Amino acid sequence: MGKTLVLAEKPSVGREIGRVLSCKRKTNGALIGDKYVVTWALGHLVTLANPESYHERYKTWNMNDLPMLPEKMKLVVIKQTSKQFNVVKNLMNSKDISEIVIATDAGREGELVARWIIEKVRVKKPIKRLWISSQTDKAIKDGFRNLKDGKAYWNLYQSAVARSKADWYVGLNLTRALTCKHNVQLSAGRVQTPTLNMIVHRENEIKKFKPVKFWELKCSANNVEFNWAGHEGNTRLYDNDKRDAILSHIKNSQGEVRSVDEKLKKLPTPYAYDLTTLQIDANNKYGFSAKKTLQMMQQLYERHKVVTYPRTDSKYISKDIVPTLKERLESITSSTYKSFARSLIRSKLNISNRFVDDKKVTDHHAIIPTEQVAFLNDLSSDERKIYDLVVKRFLEVLSQPCEYKEIKVKIAVKNELFGVTYKNIINKGFKAIGANNEDTNEKIIKFKKGDKVKIDKIFYTEGTTKPPSRYTEATLLADMENPKKFVKESKMKETLTNVGGIGTVATRADIIEKLYNTFYVEDKNGKIHPTSKGNQVVELVPEDIKSPMLTAKWEMELTNISKGKVKEPVFINNIKSYTREIVDKVKKDNSIFKHDNVTGEKCPDCGKNLLKVNNKNGEMLVCADRECGYKKMINRITNARCPECHKKMIMVGEGDKKMFICNNCGFKEKLASWNKRKEANQSKMNKKQVNKYMNNMKKEADKPINNAFANSLSKLKF
Repeated sequence: MGKTLVLAEKPSVGREIGRVLSCKRKTNGALIGDKYVVTWALGHLVTLANPESYHERYKTWNMNDLPMLPEKMKLVVIKQTSKQFNVVKNLMNSKDISEIVIATDAGREGELVARWIIEKVRVKKPIKRLWISSQTDKAIKDGFRNLKDGKAYWNLYQSAVARSKADWYVGLNLTRALTCKHNVQLSAGRVQTPTLNMIVHRENEIKKFKPVKFWELKCSANNVEFNWAGHEGNTRLYDNDKRDAILSHIKNSQGEVRSVDEKLKKLPTPYAYDLTTLQIDANNKYGFSAKKTLQMMQQLYERHKVVTYPRTDSKYISKDIVPTLKERLESITSSTYKSFARSLIRSKLNISNRFVDDKKVTDHHAIIPTEQVAFLNDLSSDERKIYDLVVKRFLEVLSQPCEYKEIKVKIAVKNELFGVTYKNIINKGFKAIGANNEDTNEKIIKFKKGDKVKIDKIFYTEGTTKPPSRYTEATLLADMENPKKFVKESKMKETLTNVGGIGTVATRADIIEKLYNTFYVEDKNGKIHPTSKGNQVVELVPEDIKSPMLTAKWEMELTNISKGKVKEPVFINNIKSYTREIVDKVKKDNSIFKHDNVTGEKCPDCGKNLLKVNNKNGEMLVCADRECGYKKMINRITNARCPECHKKMIMVGEGDKKMFICNNCGFKEKLASWNKRKEANQSKMNKKQVNKYMNNMKKEADKPINNAFANSLSKLKF
């Protein structure tokens, strides 16, 4: 009997499986053992062919050639990873291999990675499936003892194929149609366009917003400030006559305590991180983009091996991880959190169904630290920040809830109610982790029901209603994950919840980056603004492509395919019909795209006008003719700080004319001068450090233990 070939999705996973299966002999792109050979993909090795693979005419973009609806989709090997594909192909065709175990990620896309390779190789050997939710030795061993028949996952594969084909048909045709119609490089897609529409919709809300003045009534008694309870839940007054009438009515009146309610409450521990929640917190706390957070996580996962798989949409772990939790706590070496980790090791861990639930673990479990000890000096500053977030959340999840006493006091001044709420902390629980000993808002409330109280002062504060806030990457990610407010039908809301919103945890960062790179949006002080191009694209695309409902409808159908209730060809035929409809709508649309960023400069390649655009890295010039493709950077944002005001500066110019400019205070300095000054400062810093070190040595030597050494140091001149 021959050996079993195990196909993993990534080298790191393949090596772990190979270690557990005793595959000790290393070869090019694989590990070999007595019973098993483990190899891996590098993400996707095979993909759907580009349009030009179907016909010569598709090499040029022409509206008359649309829609492109090839009857049979072709699979092609990705050039960049063709070497590894050939390794896998040769192993699959080897006479020594009798069966194949698919060990790619346990999910729809993982199934697609493996099955496309098998289909392209045209191998007909028996297929089994490793379906596990974690990569512990125990989980891998148990998984291999309980391998599933590959046929059980055929429908899941069909749903993955259907999703991929649908994105090809709709995305490529709509992108080409818009671009050909307006001779501007435009793109659209079922995730990208609804995301852009959210940003444009928010901007329109801000522009339409009209501020309204309001007042909030307050009174103070016994040095406690009470807030007016309002009428029908509204604590704001928008009519100054009504405001004055209430003030006049209760002026010089005594108060009476109507109620003092005390309740013991618990604030539950937070959920563990999935990727999106981690990206949201990293953006809020450090201003990191979603893409940067994912990059840092990939480094922590692949290079440093101190966190688990990052591209997860689960906030839970499976039961088989529980026995490893104390070992993971022991791996935490951060001085900030080490004492908390040690305390948890000695105590009973909070293992609740908010953290451990096999049914809610999807392709991968939540992001938590691994058992590997973290050498913090090996981490970059940004890696350390992300690692600290993961560690802090892990400790919080395993800690006890925060317990507090909530005290609500209501007083009546004539017939107007005023109230105040306090929280007296009884047990900080998870709130103690990483917190300074700040004021916990503990108050002694000296009020009893029925007491008469003297009102020291009655007054009001004035405010103005604020428009909705512009999106940050954090708030945009949150709405991508939960876009229910953008659809009306309850069934679609439910579907969007069940499918986890629009996009996936693995693709949302790339979708946001694409919006920047296509110049649909720009970043201004951490806020996302749509550009004129972005605003116009939303107007130019067919209406239904802008709504998350399209994704919801697709996901409903794809789920039915995975359950065997709908056949993949039926779904694809509907997608083809839909593609014909949206291309026809673009062809018949009489809208005109207008550039509002044309400069006086001409393209050196074709002579057309150049457009000035902003991206995350700075300003650049691009040719108005999308077929030309000329680009030139005007300035780029750097990490260099202005010596005057410490704001980030931009760099302009080329060659020896490169110059730093601060847009905040106007500071300017040539790059050559900047570098020369920095080198001089670095030299001074080094000398200063030497002096500091030697002075410290002298202080040590001043101690009675070694006066001779102190005398010798005192003679040196620094």
